[in-house]
Amino acid sequence: MERILIFGNSGSGKSSLAKALSARHSAEHLDLDTIAWEADRPGVRAPFEESRGALLRFILGAESWVIEGCYSGLLKEAARYCTEMIFLNPGVEACVRNCEARPWEPHKYPSPEAQDANLRMLVAWVREYETRDDEFSLREHRKLFDAHAGRKVEYRSNEEASRRAGEATRRA
Repeated sequence: MERILIFGNSGSGKSSLAKALSARHSAEHLDLDTIAWEADRPGVRAPFEESRGALLRFILGAESWVIEGCYSGLLKEAARYCTEMIFLNPGVEACVRNCEARPWEPHKYPSPEAQDANLRMLVAWVREYETRDDEFSLREHRKLFDAHAGRKVEYRSNEEASRRAGEATRRA
């Protein structure tokens, strides 16, 4: 049974690693973006208790899972149940490059054009990771990682995380 929690800045490689590990372990995959926002009101956060309830239903309903996201409040909830925590921290510029190169994400945007229209705002937001003090910040992610007493690893480059993803893919 694997219960893996992956977090980091936007563009850090969370989705790629989560998909590879989910396939490797035949585990359910949850992107926290899908429960953190109102489904029928783009750009509006869902109430925390609703998101938390959806998260706990997912956690308790799956024997093995991989959860990925950047929402420290929800990550803290999931950390109580994880068997491994992975902090992706490749640096801001690597995250910007990844955002600029990412393929269309149909579960987040209605069209590639809508995703591209949001890119400038996303890159500006990614660049603030080290200076923000909100739940999406390096500061909050570092606190979560440092406080976790269980199995954990921090990858400080895309290459390190890619090796882990490659290992997972080869074993699948």
